[in-house]
Amino acid sequence: MSRPFQDSRRRLLAGGAGAAMAAATGLASAGRGNGQRASNKTDLTLGFIPLTDCAPLVIAAERGFFAEQGLAVTLSREPSWAAIRDKVAVGALDGAHMLAAMPIAASQGVGGFHQPMVTALSLNLNGNAITVSAELYQRMQAADPEAMATRPVSARALKRVIEADQAEGLAPLTFASVYPVSSHNYQLRYWLAAGGIDPERDVRLIVIDPPRMVANLAAGRIAGYCVGEPWNQVAVARGVGHAVITGYELWNNAPEKVLGVTQDWAEANPDTHRALLRALITACAWLDVPGNRAEAAQILAGPAYVDADPALLRRALSGGFQYHPGSQPEALPDFNVFHRYAANFPWRSHAAWFITQMLRWGQLPHAIDIRRAAAEVYRPDIYRTVAAELNIPAPATDERPTGDHAQSWTLGTADGALAMGPDRFIDGRVFDPDRPVAYLESFERHALAAAPADLRRLNPETHA
Repeated sequence: MSRPFQDSRRRLLAGGAGAAMAAATGLASAGRGNGQRASNKTDLTLGFIPLTDCAPLVIAAERGFFAEQGLAVTLSREPSWAAIRDKVAVGALDGAHMLAAMPIAASQGVGGFHQPMVTALSLNLNGNAITVSAELYQRMQAADPEAMATRPVSARALKRVIEADQAEGLAPLTFASVYPVSSHNYQLRYWLAAGGIDPERDVRLIVIDPPRMVANLAAGRIAGYCVGEPWNQVAVARGVGHAVITGYELWNNAPEKVLGVTQDWAEANPDTHRALLRALITACAWLDVPGNRAEAAQILAGPAYVDADPALLRRALSGGFQYHPGSQPEALPDFNVFHRYAANFPWRSHAAWFITQMLRWGQLPHAIDIRRAAAEVYRPDIYRTVAAELNIPAPATDERPTGDHAQSWTLGTADGALAMGPDRFIDGRVFDPDRPVAYLESFERHALAAAPADLRRLNPETHA
């Protein structure tokens, strides 16, 4: 680990808002000291959805990290992920807090919308959960109490409920996610399929904007959902839902949100883009200081941002998670990760995994070169340039296998080493970016539309 980063990191982890601010400002100043200023646009508008993980944008604005980089940033709270995508595409927003798969989907024309986009920064890891209604939870408990008592909770009990409904000729249960190409949709489908449920036939899946999830659950219009915080904890606090499994339990330290911009914008504003990354990396480092989480929750709770109970935001941000109404919060220290574990690095292997899910569920109807598609959108080269300006270590490779670490581990870099967290999937699979088609073909439940032969031709295995 390089000495400048080690020193700044030590000050960040020492605790105390003053020390954290001094260290974060030092990181920002390092970029300016290297002569890297925003020489293109300086007045920017960035969009966000009211979720806990919009925190890097909010903190960069509220703590002055954007201003430290010479940027005047206006944050725009948006009603939906579709609005985020469309406004970035037409230039109404310069960039946005974006679903990690959204730039890929837009670049590939998924859903009939085509606009090349890029990301050079992951904003966070984890942060989601699957919540079911109180009624469905009771049915699951009665159907298979053993499965419900085993953590992580599988969908086995839900499968028995669905089979009972099918025997009675009842309509399928309806579940919601926040967007078709969201990690929430893929996590919900992954959980269902791993439990023996066909997401295409056994349930009905719809899209609901995050702030509307709880009301729809309470009204009985949906039986459950996968969403980010605070909307799982809100349902539990109101007694209308039970959180059955977190995203972390489905895939330890999964990528969640990114900073997304159009490819044209990134090419026209390279200095501005790097300045944004410097400010946001500084904000992410500030957020991963445990002593700063309570302040972050208070800021996020304001009406301009998430507009939610600060106590619920503080709980999730502070590493506590309440699964059931009236229960004690449980310790989940990695429920929200903003900087550690190389959280800000845009791994092309993460992009490749998202592409396999688009293929698995028929969103990409034709075969594509997965590695090439990932490289066009995820830009670790830009991240490394900024990391060097900030004197922080960055991974030397663009890809890595995921799913083979049950415990913390160390990733070697040119500057030393990075502490990394577990990365296991709930079903024990390992995603190897050198063998994406074999990974796809390992799933029994899928809606693959692309021709397997074409996939194998475009994505030959690069090792045995």
